[in-house]
Amino acid sequence: PGLGMRPIVFLDDDVSKHHWHIHGIHVIGKPEALPQVKEKLGIRKVVLALPSASRKRIKELVDLARENNIVAQIVPPLSEIATGKVLANQVRPVELEDLLGRDPVALDSEQIEQLVSGKTVMVTGAGGSIGSELCRQIAAKKAKSILLIEQSEVQLFPIEQELIQKGYGGTSQALIADILDEERMRYIFERFKPDIVFHAAAHKHVPLMEAQPSEALKNNTLGTACVAALASQYAIERFVLISTDKAINPTSMMGASKRMAELVIQSYQAKPGNRTQFMAVRFGNVLGSSGSVIPVFKKQIAEGGPVTVTHPDVTRYFMTIPEAVGLVLQSATLGHGGEIFVLDMGEPIKIIDDAKQLIELSGFRPEIDIAIQFVGLRPGEKLYEELQHNDERLGKTEHPRVRCLLADWKEAEFTDKKLKQIKDSLITMSRSELKCLLQDFVPEYTPFFED
Repeated sequence: PGLGMRPIVFLDDDVSKHHWHIHGIHVIGKPEALPQVKEKLGIRKVVLALPSASRKRIKELVDLARENNIVAQIVPPLSEIATGKVLANQVRPVELEDLLGRDPVALDSEQIEQLVSGKTVMVTGAGGSIGSELCRQIAAKKAKSILLIEQSEVQLFPIEQELIQKGYGGTSQALIADILDEERMRYIFERFKPDIVFHAAAHKHVPLMEAQPSEALKNNTLGTACVAALASQYAIERFVLISTDKAINPTSMMGASKRMAELVIQSYQAKPGNRTQFMAVRFGNVLGSSGSVIPVFKKQIAEGGPVTVTHPDVTRYFMTIPEAVGLVLQSATLGHGGEIFVLDMGEPIKIIDDAKQLIELSGFRPEIDIAIQFVGLRPGEKLYEELQHNDERLGKTEHPRVRCLLADWKEAEFTDKKLKQIKDSLITMSRSELKCLLQDFVPEYTPFFED
């Protein structure tokens, strides 16, 4: 009643529960009986209370409901309930994330809690999709203090208020700071003495960074170098860089600037006297993050279309935000210094399939009610993302969904020299010249040059 619905009947995959009565409501059979139940009882809505079910099973039932003109809603998955993002009784519409994510990942929660419990943890880019989820999960693992570092007060305020509402106000510090402001960042390291840094602050939008490579280099590369240098100077325990699969054989300035950031932290690992364990974690697209295809598609559908897809064959690896962050935390427990971890992203998904499923979930028919339009790959974009570049060797870790890349590191002296060269050239060089300069440091980078 509190949800504005009246339960009529239960359907369950567990045959042993058939013919039970729960709160006076009959369990009459399997979910496949939905069409007959609709015809007999006139139901208009079905709630999928299957928080641990496979994505494949959820999709089967959503398709069955849609074929019979029944509205499907869902109880959130265990990953969202366990991280405190939602409550188990918050019934909501079925989202694309429910169908495209993989089955829940088994994490070593005890190991993750041992990593952050009683520690002061800094999260840069705390207002972003990944940064804010890191704050949620770290708070739930009993961190002594969480330092929310964010340049944008508009993005920082919501996650600060969310943590306060969940009872973590006493352990969270919302700090406005630019990671390029060395004086401000040094003050924060000196004042709050973090034990662990999760560095999620970055520019991530490929077309935007392609048009202004100096900003990609400034934030993604020089910003990382600034925070990493302070981490080493203050001898913090661990520094975890959030990287991207676009750093592999990059064709975009965004990917190449992140690849250089990886090389920078590996070189800092090898610096004489360094006591910080530096590591990076790569993963692909996260469903529902700001600027990802899903929010864009939803907006286009709400406006009546067309839904724009770059190319009929373009594919991407996808993860849900909680799943990606859970594996980032798991990776952090595995590192000893110098590693680049790669998350198992499952099978790549065609973007056009995303578009079609989202149109159907919105109650429309692809190419009949809502058109799909192909607009061509944008500068720096690939048809598909890769898992490793040619000089990297993929090794196993203790967790089946986390792999470790092994490669030779750059010398710190060479890295520092190149960083100074980039810093001195940001204003004076053209876009093409900056791309060539970066290619000298990241030889696997294939830049896009304007005519």
